[in-house]
Amino acid sequence: MARNKKYLANAILLCALGVVLMFLYSGLQSDHINIITAFSSWSSNAIQYPLTVGNFICIPLTFVYGSLFMKYGVKKPLIIVMIITAIGVLGIVASNGLAINDGVGNYALFCLSEVIVRCGCMINQLAGFMLVANWFIRYRGQAMGIVTVGSPLFSIVGTSVMTNFITNHLGNDYRPFYVGIAVIIVVVDIVVAVGVKDTPEDAGLYPDGADHPPVSEANDEVQLTVGEVLKMKKSWLLITSFGAFQFIISACMGSMAVYFMWLSGTMDASVYWVPATKFLAMGAALGIPMSYVFGFLDDKFGSVVASIVLGLCEFMPVLALMFQTGDNRALLLLWGFGVACMTGGVPTLHPCITSFAFGRREYQSANRIIMTIQLIPYSFASLMMSTLITMGKAKTAYGILVVIIIVGIVALFPMLKMKDANAADRMYGEK
Repeated sequence: MARNKKYLANAILLCALGVVLMFLYSGLQSDHINIITAFSSWSSNAIQYPLTVGNFICIPLTFVYGSLFMKYGVKKPLIIVMIITAIGVLGIVASNGLAINDGVGNYALFCLSEVIVRCGCMINQLAGFMLVANWFIRYRGQAMGIVTVGSPLFSIVGTSVMTNFITNHLGNDYRPFYVGIAVIIVVVDIVVAVGVKDTPEDAGLYPDGADHPPVSEANDEVQLTVGEVLKMKKSWLLITSFGAFQFIISACMGSMAVYFMWLSGTMDASVYWVPATKFLAMGAALGIPMSYVFGFLDDKFGSVVASIVLGLCEFMPVLALMFQTGDNRALLLLWGFGVACMTGGVPTLHPCITSFAFGRREYQSANRIIMTIQLIPYSFASLMMSTLITMGKAKTAYGILVVIIIVGIVALFPMLKMKDANAADRMYGEK
C-alpha cells in the first residue's frame, strides 16, 4: 500500500475524515445528551423523549440511507444530510432552555432540532463504514481501528473536556459548543465534496493499493434483497450479536449523566457527574488505542474472535457503573476505559464482521437491512435506562445489560466456523 503514493494519499484522507465522521456520530447520536442534561432546566426524561423519537425514525432511515448509497454512491447523500444536520445543531442553540436562564426556551424547537440531529448524524457512521469497506480489504480492520478512534475521542473532548469547560469558562452555557459543532460539520462537508471518491476504482485504483482487482470478486456483484438477507442464518447471528453490543452503547452512553446525578441524591450534576467526567477522559485516553487493537485483532485472528473479545470488554463499563457509589476512583477509571473499548470497538468491528460475512460488494445491500433491525431495540435503550434509574432501580437496569451482553457473545460462537467472504484477498496488498 505504501508504495502506491496515489492510493496512500486517498487512504490518509479517508482515515482522517473517518475519525471526524465518527467523532460527530458518536457525539450527536446520544453522548451530547449528557451535556444538555447537566445544564438544562428540562428534566432528563423530557430531554430523552426527542432522542428516542429520533432513534425510532432512524430505523427506516438506516435502510433508506443504505439504499441511497447503493444508487447514488456515498458522497451525494452524505453532503445533503450533513447540511440538514448542521441546521438541526443550530436549532438546539436557538432553543435555549438553559438552567442559568431560568428555563426560558422553546422546548418544541429543541425536540424538532434533536430529532433532526439524531436522524442526520446516523449517516456519518454509515458513510464512514461504507468508505472503509470500499477502499480496504486486507487492511480493513486496522483502517477501521483508526477511523473509530473518533468515538472514544468524543468521550474526552466532547463529554469530559467540554462539560468542565462549560462549567468553568462558559458560565454553564453550552450553546457556543454547539455552534462549534455546526462549523465542524460544514468544514467536513466541503472536504467530502472536494476530496473524496466513493471507491478506489473511481480513482483508477484497487483496494489496499494493490496492482490488480480483488481475486475474491471475480463474479458479478449481487444486490441482495430483503428476503434473501433475512433467510440467511448469518444475518440473524449478526443482528443478535452486534444488536446486543450496540444496545449496550446506547443504554450506557445516553444515561451516564442522569445516573451520576441520581447517585448524588440531589440530581445536582456538580456533585458526582462533573468530577466523574475527568475519569471518563482518563479512561478514554487509555482506551483509544483499543480501537486500533480491535482492528489489528480482526486482521490477525479474524472478525469473530475479535468480536468475542469485544463482547467480554463490554462487561467493564456495565459492571463499573453497577457497583459505582459516585466517587469510587478505581471503578471510575475502569468505567472510562471500558467506555473507550466499547465505543471504539463496536464501530470498528461491526463493518468488519459484516464484510467478513458478506464481502465488500454485498456489504451495503446486507448492512442496510441488518442495521435497520438492530436499531429497533437500540432506539429505546437510553430511555429505558433513564426511566429505571430515576425509579430507583439502577441495579436492575445494569443487570439487564449484563444478560444482553451474554446473549450477544453466545450468538458469535456459531460464526467461528464461517469463512471470510473475501478470504482470497485478505492477505494481498503488500506486493
